[in-house]
Order: sequence, then C-alpha cells, then structure tokens
Amino acid sequence: MWIGIDDTDSRRGGCTTYLVGVLLSKIQRLGVHLIGYPRLIRLNPNVPWKTRGNGAVSFQIGIGRGTPTKIGRMKGNDVWSYPLMNNQIEDSDLVDQVKKVLLHEIESFAELSEDNTNPGLVMTFDQFEETWYWDAVHRIIQKDEIVSFLTRKDAWFREFKNGRGIIGATGSIAWIGKHDNTFELISYRKKKRWGSSRSIDENSVIKMDENSSLTFDNYDYVNHHVNIMPHSPCPVLFGIRGDKAEELSACMNDIKCESFDEWLIFASNQGTDDHLLVSSITDLKSFQSVIIEGVISKKPVTIPGGHVIFSISDEASSVDCAAYEPTKQFRDVVRGLDVGDVVRIFGGVRKEPFTVNVEKLEIKACATIYEKVENPVCPVCGKHMKSKGLDQGFVCKKCKTNAEKGKMKRKNRIIQKGIYEVPVCARRHLSKPLIRRKRQEG
Repeated sequence: MWIGIDDTDSRRGGCTTYLVGVLLSKIQRLGVHLIGYPRLIRLNPNVPWKTRGNGAVSFQIGIGRGTPTKIGRMKGNDVWSYPLMNNQIEDSDLVDQVKKVLLHEIESFAELSEDNTNPGLVMTFDQFEETWYWDAVHRIIQKDEIVSFLTRKDAWFREFKNGRGIIGATGSIAWIGKHDNTFELISYRKKKRWGSSRSIDENSVIKMDENSSLTFDNYDYVNHHVNIMPHSPCPVLFGIRGDKAEELSACMNDIKCESFDEWLIFASNQGTDDHLLVSSITDLKSFQSVIIEGVISKKPVTIPGGHVIFSISDEASSVDCAAYEPTKQFRDVVRGLDVGDVVRIFGGVRKEPFTVNVEKLEIKACATIYEKVENPVCPVCGKHMKSKGLDQGFVCKKCKTNAEKGKMKRKNRIIQKGIYEVPVCARRHLSKPLIRRKRQEG
C-alpha cells in the first residue's frame, strides 16, 4: 500500500517530513511494516503557490520480508525498514485503522489555518505510472487532472481545504528514481525549541563535510554558510544529503549541536536535475525549468539590487536571463560573458518579467573580443584623433583626416570554457551539484 502526503506545512511552521515520522511510529504499532525508505520528493520548484521547498512525501507499507534496517527514531520508537514486501495489507479493519491514524495526524499537525496550506492525502495499493512524477516535476498540473486519474484508479484520497496537495502526493507516489536518487537524514528539534534559534557548531559541520566522501551541499566555504540548517520555524534541526544512506548516520553523530532525539532517513530526488527539460528558446513556457543553448546577444548589465541581466539568442528567438543577487559570486562569472559567447543555460522560467533565472551555466565557446586601447594617430600631423561619437569613427581636428577605428588589442578573457554553478547557499533542492556529476562520470 502506497501513501502520499503533501502541502501540510507553511512558511510559518510545520514540516511534512516530521509528520511522516510521527505517522510511521504510530503505524508500526499496528503491526504494519515500512517497505523501503520513506521518500522526500521535490516537485516543480517554480510553482507560484508553493509553501517552502515544494516537497511531497510518500511511503509504502505492508507485511515486510527480509532483514529490517533501522532508519530513524521517532516518538521514542526506532523506525525499521524492510527491503521487500511479503504481502499487502488484506485486513479491511487494519486498513481502516491506518486511514484513521493518517486523517487524525494530518488534521492535528497540518498548518490548516494558513491560507496557502491545502493538504492532500492519497492511498493506493499499486504504485502509479512514473509519468505522473515527471509531470509533477516539469509542469503545472491542474487538480482536476489528478482527481480524474485517482478516480479511474479507484484510489482512496482526501482533500483538506482546496485539496491541492493531492497533486504532489500523487507525484511523490509515482517516483521510481532508478535513473538517479539521493538520501537525506533529517534530525528534528525537541518541541520546546521549535521556533527558536538553532544551535549548531559550524566547525563540526566543516569537519563532517571534509571527512565524508558521498555527502554534498553541507557547507558553503566561500560565503561561510551552514547549509544543513534551515532558517524557518519548522521542527527540522538539520538535514544531511548524500549518495549512500549508510554514511548519513555516522555523519549525524559528527555534528555538535543542541540535543535531539528524533531523526529519519528519506530517499529523495534532491540533487538530480530531474526538473530540467531541454528546450529551444521559442518553446519556453513560464514555470518550467529548462536547459537552453544560444549565443550571448546582449552583454550582461548590473541593475539596481545587484541583479545581472543578459540576453541569449538562437536561430529563431532570444530571451533575457538573470543571475539574481542571492547567487553571490556566481554573478562575477556572468559579468564576464560577452557578445558572441556560446552558452548553455540551466534555470527556471519566470513569468513576469519573462526571464530564465540561471542556476547553472556552461560556457561552450568564448568569443574573441577586441578592445580599443588608443585613439588612432593622424598620418599627417602625428597627433591623436578625436572621436566623432559612438561608432562614428575618428577625425583629426587640425588636418580633417578620418579613421574608422583606433588601436585595438585582443581582450584577455577572465572566464573560460566549463560549467559553473551558483554557490551552495543559493542552490535549489533539485539542482545536481557539480561534485555529484563528477562522481558519476568518474
């Protein structure tokens, strides 16, 4: 039996992953087993009504088979995961008990008083087709589409308020992740500390990062930012992401921080680039995440607020691209671009203004640029000529001789071919860090 949940949190608090931990601790008491890992699935990061990270959760339960693994501790109980399922839950009374637990905990824990919190709960015996995951991560799905699909599948679902959360819940259940996946260990604060400042030793995070071989995005060494620690008033203390679940528990023990008792490991699509679609500039649509290729057609300019704007063109069209102030020193790479450079842009399409917000940049070819270093010398009197105006050439005031251009020198380009990414502190959940790309290629 698959269970999917989404949209229970808000910007003021709550956490759907914590809710899952509470649910698993209570469902285990019914004699039902968790099969595999619970899943934290990040969906389309450009959805305008998302709460925080647009993450939905799902998990599979049944009668387990094989040797269980401890993957967390919640509400005073160890959370165990079975590698295989022996049987579905066939007892209808037991299914009803599971439903009762689900509904009670969502109603108790979800931030239902918040306008933008609209939870959805989905339960199905058979995992959904993976196409629903790809739709949920690539585009805006209308709720009517999901209601129609779930009804055809005879799935059990419940909507809270406008029920928009059934979209993410369905997409989360449909994730398979065989092409790529990561894990995240999330630790949770003691309830009395929710909403207060977190206490995590920065040096211990740095040491953990240096000693772990398969984790990523723990610490931003340039901006001195502890990235495992959120800054919202949610129950999460820290989250460590990595390629292997087995390494995360040891990393957790290396962190010096305020005391905590609860933690849980999730399988995830974080750090996979699943949100990106290859597109032409002509075919760009708002709220997509895309990979586009073209030539720099307008030099980067810095506008008020520190944002850097430039344009790229292909054979048919052009579009503005933006590196916003939160991307910090990444903007220095963007400022180094010039007309004629061939680039690939990775980023999300904003509706207003219609721009591509850059999260990664590949410079495929650097144009040869010449710059004027000296006004031309008059061949008659030997004095430097004066400019006639922008792009109008030069003239000798005395001899009236003309020249089209001054003395030119090839510009020394600071940037080079290669892939550049925004710093850790500005990275989206779904963006694949270059360190993961190198591991997979190496």
